[in-house]
Amino acid sequence: MNIEEAREYCLSLKNVTECFPFDDVSLVFKVEGKMFLLLPLDAVEPCVSLKCSTDYVEDLRERYTAVEGAWHFNKKYWNTIYLDRDMPDSEIKHWIHHSYREVIAKLPKKIREAYENE
Repeated sequence: MNIEEAREYCLSLKNVTECFPFDDVSLVFKVEGKMFLLLPLDAVEPCVSLKCSTDYVEDLRERYTAVEGAWHFNKKYWNTIYLDRDMPDSEIKHWIHHSYREVIAKLPKKIREAYENE
């Protein structure tokens, strides 16, 4: 998967917006104003940093060389996935969607209801 494919997948999810809140190379994807993924456009190796349930964080890091604790993020909840290592594209999309759902799960019930089928 390349960074453009990752970007396109993020934007295909309901109500996702993209912005550069930190600098001009850190592309952030948000749902309902809350960040679920960061895509550094200047990375030497293409990657994304995303939110992950604590139930899976360590398992993913042990299973794939593509997954590491996210730099500058709380490593208890955030992983970096390198897009051209040993994780298949379908699995990367799964974890992007998982991150999206993790953020939605923390929103007020009335807002969450709009995402029940996402």
